[in-house]
Amino acid sequence: MTTKRTIAAVSLATIAALALAGCSAAAAGTAATSKVDASKATSAADVGGLDKLVAAANAEGQLNVITLPPSWANYGKIIDGFKKKYPKITINSANPNGSSADEVAAAKSQKGQATAPDVFDLGTAVLDQNLDLFAPYRVANWADIPADFKDASGKWYYDYTGLMSIGYDSKQITKAPSSLDDLLGSSYKGKVAIKGNPTQANEAASAVYLAALESGGSADNIQPGVDFFGKLKKAGNFLSVLPTQATVNSGETPVVIQWSYNNLAWGPDGGSAGNPNWKTIVLPGSALGSYYNQAINVDAPHPAAARLWEEYLYTPEVQNLFLASGAYPSTLAATQKNKTVDDQVLKSVGEPPADFVQLTADQAAAASKVLSGNWAKAVG
Repeated sequence: MTTKRTIAAVSLATIAALALAGCSAAAAGTAATSKVDASKATSAADVGGLDKLVAAANAEGQLNVITLPPSWANYGKIIDGFKKKYPKITINSANPNGSSADEVAAAKSQKGQATAPDVFDLGTAVLDQNLDLFAPYRVANWADIPADFKDASGKWYYDYTGLMSIGYDSKQITKAPSSLDDLLGSSYKGKVAIKGNPTQANEAASAVYLAALESGGSADNIQPGVDFFGKLKKAGNFLSVLPTQATVNSGETPVVIQWSYNNLAWGPDGGSAGNPNWKTIVLPGSALGSYYNQAINVDAPHPAAARLWEEYLYTPEVQNLFLASGAYPSTLAATQKNKTVDDQVLKSVGEPPADFVQLTADQAAAASKVLSGNWAKAVG
């Protein structure tokens, strides 16, 4: 949706701005002849059904996504699947190393331009501060998304969550950490990193939330998490380096606190791009998660393609791809009930923990204020 998102694996090719401008002009012309205005559609029915939506999206010929690195929650395979299913639509993937805040900034600075993002994948705190940027839309299987996982009007809806975890290079860290306090020890000197600035990135903020839960705090009181990172900095263990697959493989960032699906993707599960010595641990009693949110840009330059993308993401096929990465999709309960879940994948990943903790929107907003006021003072 933390960082959002950081990786050094080869990013998807991004079409140059000049080429985009030319393509968008052609798309605008063809879209005009499609006689379908998708920009106000709140469901596929508003444009005459899914087939008409596909035709309109094909006429636009472009889809702009942002901050979706290939290894993040299986987005590489998800994007490839969309290309295969809809070959007339070119996906332009911008800023894969960016954050939720970067997504919003791009939408605001590029408003009215062909390069503006069509869709978002955002952390809750940033989402709640920018609700005017989103267009209401309900996907076909809207009922499969639990009521408390979505905005009633369709402005946003959960897509997936992982669990906050510790990834470590077992060649450098020979004894696995059993608690967050272990990271304060001398063997972790200059070794511990998180995914960006917690005041801007949901994944980094969630590392602080985890530290709060591990340090006597709670979802209502994340200050102990800020204090923990202050101690980590004072001990000389906190690295102000943005971790990526490359920094993990080179040994520059031997310990990373991030989502489980990202740690898994950077280890042996990543194949030839992964670090074979990279291990992942979810600390006992600390099942902290945070669903990311899908939303459509109200000023999307390709409104039909944006809506088709959301329809695609919520199909069982793609929900199972999220699951295969170690990310629990928002429709998991429905896919289990409908028997469309991949049982082998679910068995491999494991059922979601019963003691799962996620900050509510109000808690995330309060936590954001604490981070804004105290993070810089704690870590310098």
